[in-house]
Amino acid sequence: MLALLEKLPSSRLIFLLVFLGCGGLMGVALYMQYAMELEPCPLCIFQRVMVIAAGIAALIGAIHGPGVTGIRVYGGGVILSAVIGGSISMRQLWLQSLPESEVPACGPSLDYLMDVFPLTDVVAKVLSGDGSCAEVVWTLFGISIPGWTLLGFVGLVAIGVLQIIRPRI
Repeated sequence: MLALLEKLPSSRLIFLLVFLGCGGLMGVALYMQYAMELEPCPLCIFQRVMVIAAGIAALIGAIHGPGVTGIRVYGGGVILSAVIGGSISMRQLWLQSLPESEVPACGPSLDYLMDVFPLTDVVAKVLSGDGSCAEVVWTLFGISIPGWTLLGFVGLVAIGVLQIIRPRI
């Protein structure tokens, strides 16, 4: 196993690959929204923000080309974004698993909430979830969109941990 870790590319290249992977995830999300006409719910939008945050942390790490401490900081940024995003994905998966009688009613759009309420209230309202977040509109191999997103976040956490335990300049 140690020999395999030694054959991995530099941390800078790994950060670049993470950035490109996050770009790919966003490309798929935009394709689903505009080509497949699947409207994202507020929790989906928050998950997108966390994918973008992980991608930005990775891009900065790739451009900066930091030393060991910097690699660990940027890896931690990827992990933090992915853990928050994964938590949001799990919340949405939980909402999707509820019996129909227990699904919360649909609420106003995220645009409306952002116009009317302070940001802290918007975040609290979105994280509580509503009926639109509980609806399963697409699956692949029986896994819904937040399930696939959760798998992506798990992969980002694994790569971030790798960057922390084996920084390679």
